[in-house]
Amino acid sequence: GVPLAHLTERQHFLGLELLAGPDALIPRKETEILGRAVLGKIKSLAAERGQVRVMDLCTGSGNLALAYANQEPTVRVHGSDISGDAITLAKRNATHTGLHERVDFSQGDMFAPFENGDLRQWDILSCNPPYVATTKVPKMHHEISGFEPAMAFNGGHFGISIVTTLIRNAPRFLKPFSWLAFEIGLGQGDFHVKQLRKNGAFCDIESHTDAAGNIRAILARSRPDVSPKE
Repeated sequence: GVPLAHLTERQHFLGLELLAGPDALIPRKETEILGRAVLGKIKSLAAERGQVRVMDLCTGSGNLALAYANQEPTVRVHGSDISGDAITLAKRNATHTGLHERVDFSQGDMFAPFENGDLRQWDILSCNPPYVATTKVPKMHHEISGFEPAMAFNGGHFGISIVTTLIRNAPRFLKPFSWLAFEIGLGQGDFHVKQLRKNGAFCDIESHTDAAGNIRAILARSRPDVSPKE
């Protein structure tokens, strides 16, 4: 039942070979849906703005942050995670991939490492948050629940607590007409799309689906007329 990535200590993700282990979530194919969607926005913004700044929350092993930097030379990525073990692995991956000069990682809960910086200075905010309901975490397949950190999956009572925090705080950090992007669990897509459409801070809501037509990633663009809330 031990995950193959733990035995080999390697996992491939969007063209990168990454170090893997029990300290962080194993990068999965589903997350490549989010990664490809964000890379499309990064390339467009790079052509328009030059250098692109990306904040990657719940960065885990650093897979998304490093994939962005690997495929777009103008991007600078800052990742954060509440887990010190995950951040240690992410830093090892930055060195392993040779991307440590354009990607850095900090330990902290969600936005905490960025609170002392300038607001509305980020071009993209990406996140692969925990989105499994608390009661369902122990019932997950043993290969997952028995070997990977529970905090990487536990999204609160209904599985939406972290995403709710993400959406509420993102407008304080995003530049006008910049992008919030996050992964979601099966069956959560319609709810989050509706909530974002009601939210006056965002426009141009996009849904990105898997091969079966399930929404697995959502992107939303920040409006220019929303003032950051202190």
